[in-house]
Amino acid sequence: MSGARDRQTGKSMNCVEFQERLPELFESGANVSADEHVLGCENCAALVRDLEYIASQAKLLLPIHDPSPGVWNNIQNAIRSETNHKAPVPSDKRS
Repeated sequence: MSGARDRQTGKSMNCVEFQERLPELFESGANVSADEHVLGCENCAALVRDLEYIASQAKLLLPIHDPSPGVWNNIQNAIRSETNHKAPVPSDKRS
């Protein structure tokens, strides 16, 4: 996609129009930094730089994995063991 232009009029977009299309532009894999509007608008250029920085840093995060089934089994066993070792409360001591 070269240049962020209004699809209906073919005119350059203003900031509001550009920012409304920004998610679509990022998802498309377009070089948003080279977009016509970004090249002429410092506010939107700063926004794009910030978003690109956030996206690049997010890729560096370690992938989050669910614990293995063994972890859940150990938790269940520990709960069962704890429950089995508790002495029953006599009926005259219950509230």
